[in-house]
Amino acid sequence: MDIQIISRNGEPEYAVLPWDQYQALLKAAGQQQPTLAPSPVAPIATDQDLRPLADLRGLREAKGLAIETLARTVGISPSYLGLIESGERQPDAAIRRSLAWELGVAGWRDES
Repeated sequence: MDIQIISRNGEPEYAVLPWDQYQALLKAAGQQQPTLAPSPVAPIATDQDLRPLADLRGLREAKGLAIETLARTVGISPSYLGLIESGERQPDAAIRRSLAWELGVAGWRDES
């Protein structure tokens, strides 16, 4: 079975497996297979939406997060986050979204 374990704070939080294996597990458990409703498409963020990230260090410090903690939560190294905070590097859209989500920047916390 091809299972990916996703952890948060060192504890397993989710297990991800291929759809066909999930279906086989449901069948073996005698459970009905769920029908998938089309998911709503979330609006695509523009750079203006993430403008509050311009003061990334201030946002992080206001939340009381150590640079190491935020970096690891987002999936980047603390040194790379330091480069982003100092303006030496521009993160890609996925990292900006993750940072916005973790820091509670408006418009991202409520998205699913």
